[in-house]
Amino acid sequence: MDQQFPVTPSTGKPYWNPYFGGLMLGFVLFIAYFITGSGLGASGGLNRLLVWVQDTLMPAHVDRVPYLIKMAGGDINPLKDWIVYLTIGTIAGGLVSGLLSRRTHWETNKGPQMSNSLRWLLAFAGGALMGYGARLARGCTSGQILSGGAVMSTGSWLMMIGVFGGAYLFAYSLRKTWN
Repeated sequence: MDQQFPVTPSTGKPYWNPYFGGLMLGFVLFIAYFITGSGLGASGGLNRLLVWVQDTLMPAHVDRVPYLIKMAGGDINPLKDWIVYLTIGTIAGGLVSGLLSRRTHWETNKGPQMSNSLRWLLAFAGGALMGYGARLARGCTSGQILSGGAVMSTGSWLMMIGVFGGAYLFAYSLRKTWN
């Protein structure tokens, strides 16, 4: 579908109050710290899923790379980690939430100057770069902002300001493709 951003389906239920959503996210973060001793993030679970695929297809390669050996070397199952289940639950929960609120539909959000294929190519390239950067930095921005920000880490707050400031500046330079 070639619809403009933002699109709110008229048949869907209303969105949650953002303050209530933030409160619930804080509650989930607290429970995560309480039960696991760790915060929330996305890259760790996705990384372990990818390592599992690598170990299934190329076990000899995994057994030669020190970074991968820690997660899947020998008889270690990379899926035996709570962060994998958190990641799968996040994806499944988002799908269930969208289905229950009747907000699931196929669309490509883009500006009138951009084709669907270019939008998908740029989205894939951006996601790949973000994934690589998350592994290089040993964590993703969501984990850094949510978990580091929750414990008042100065580095996390500075990173959050830098990420959002940089994103606004970058988006401003590309605004013509969305208008």
